[in-house]
Amino acid sequence: MDSEVRRYRTGDREVVLDLTRDAEEYAAGRGDGLLHLFVPHATAGLAVIETGAGSDEDLLAALETLLPRDDRWRHRHGSAGHGRSHVMPALIPPYASVPVLGGRLALGTWQSICLVDLNVDNDVREVRFSFLVGA
Repeated sequence: MDSEVRRYRTGDREVVLDLTRDAEEYAAGRGDGLLHLFVPHATAGLAVIETGAGSDEDLLAALETLLPRDDRWRHRHGSAGHGRSHVMPALIPPYASVPVLGGRLALGTWQSICLVDLNVDNDVREVRFSFLVGA
């Protein structure tokens, strides 16, 4: 298994950050296998969705509906509603796996690999990219 960690600055706002180009770059020339991405944070996740046509904003709006930014959360340190960021990975997991064929991601036409971060208190995220080859 080959692996590397990349850092991303997500800033002080909720974000759906497209990592597809970095994933394509990482997978390029590696042949057939599986690209696995993992976010070692309790308040971020990875989603495979369409971006650029409003879906990323729709995802943030849906998460706001499901996980409101208010004082209902028992986990209360940080900014208002921070506890929802700790619940989000149960809905959007901290990992994603994508087949790689001939060194190219086998994503659908409109699919992108995205980092989803609701935690405005932590502006830097790490993502581990790992390439797995079958036996």
